Amino acid sequence: MGLIGALVESIPAYTGLSATTFFTIMGLLVAVYYLIAAMLAPPPVKYVPRDARPAPVQIGVVTAEELRQYDGSDPTKPLLMAIKSHIYDVSQSRAFYGPGGPYALFAGRDTSRALAKMSFEEKDLTGDLEGLNATELEALTDWEYRFMSKYVKVGDLKSVDTKGDCQGAKPAETVDVPDAVKLIDHGS
Repeated sequence: MGLIGALVESIPAYTGLSATTFFTIMGLLVAVYYLIAAMLAPPPVKYVPRDARPAPVQIGVVTAEELRQYDGSDPTKPLLMAIKSHIYDVSQSRAFYGPGGPYALFAGRDTSRALAKMSFEEKDLTGDLEGLNATELEALTDWEYRFMSKYVKVGDLKSVDTKGDCQGAKPAETVDVPDAVKLIDHGS
């Protein structure tokens, strides 16, 4: 009882209170602290699972005009955009590509040229790759890999000739994923 006895005997000398009174006050202070801390603490976060996202709808081969229907103006339709004539469902990033988002002008379009040039100009919101330099084409390839890894491909764009006739899916330069990994690993 050496240390505890010495502590109990020294309490009246330092506080002027009996040991029983001192420990009662200390117990009340601790209880008040926990009571106030419990009242001021934020409520516990309750995990609420999000609704499962519906599987992306494969739209197949469509024209650029048909793709414009998927620009986010109709919340019941998926949000789509195309790179190199490949259409991706970007609905999971509606905050970015949907109405009011910073990249909303890309939705419902083939934005290859705009992404390659890092441009937000209306004239660049097209799939036309003519006149792009090597750096811009490399930037576009990086965007294509990013979209391939993050979003589901749901279709392709038809090309339209000068008469307005659809010619099937517009050919697009694609790189095999293992080849892309080699390019990234070797810095090419």
